[in-house]
Amino acid sequence: MRTVNFHIKRYDPARDAKGTSRVEAFEIPYETSLTVLEGLFHIQEHQDPSLSFRYCCRASICGSCAMYINGRYRLACQTNVLHLHTDEVHVDPLPHLPLVKDLVCDMDDFFAKYEYVQPWLQRSSQEPAKEILQSPADRHKLNMPIDCILCGACYSSCPSVWTEDNYLGPAALLKAYRFEVDSRDEARKERLPRWDNERGVYRCHTIANCIEACPKELSPTEGIQWLKMAAVRRRLFGRAK
Repeated sequence: MRTVNFHIKRYDPARDAKGTSRVEAFEIPYETSLTVLEGLFHIQEHQDPSLSFRYCCRASICGSCAMYINGRYRLACQTNVLHLHTDEVHVDPLPHLPLVKDLVCDMDDFFAKYEYVQPWLQRSSQEPAKEILQSPADRHKLNMPIDCILCGACYSSCPSVWTEDNYLGPAALLKAYRFEVDSRDEARKERLPRWDNERGVYRCHTIANCIEACPKELSPTEGIQWLKMAAVRRRLFGRAK
């Protein structure tokens, strides 16, 4: 049976010094349908039960298994080994994030910034007796940002995040954009100070690493630039949008 070699970056706080890591190789059976996530399961179940990684739905819609695979940000459940065109698979945790163990990163800071922008629908007027309808044009504005799965790949890839601990990052700002363009939301004025500042949209230098890293092919940069223009319009004209 054909085999494939997984080279996995390992870190165990119980045995490794902080800030250090090592690479361990595992040879596993290879079938054409094998995904990287399935390969990690095989290693955990048959070779090394101490291997740690995150996963959830295995349908590429939850973002839990985002990793750095063969030099690119990818979802392990979505990445078929066949499509890598090699028998050598290199699996690293998301770069530039604190490590908990092996392929598991500390995402507390990422989700704290996400929560800070208040990413939920808010209304100040009385709740209507029936659903709030949207026109097809208004719904179309949500098509891109609503697909964010909070995998953290864009956050990990952003140089502004690496150099500024307080920067909200592309994922949080994309969510801010998502509710800015939602015709049903009425909290734009309240959210504005949270992202219209130096730790928010103005820290983005339009490097666009986030676009290349996103496994769902979204454009946080587009959303951030829209927010910048919206902030300027409000200062100059007092417009709500």
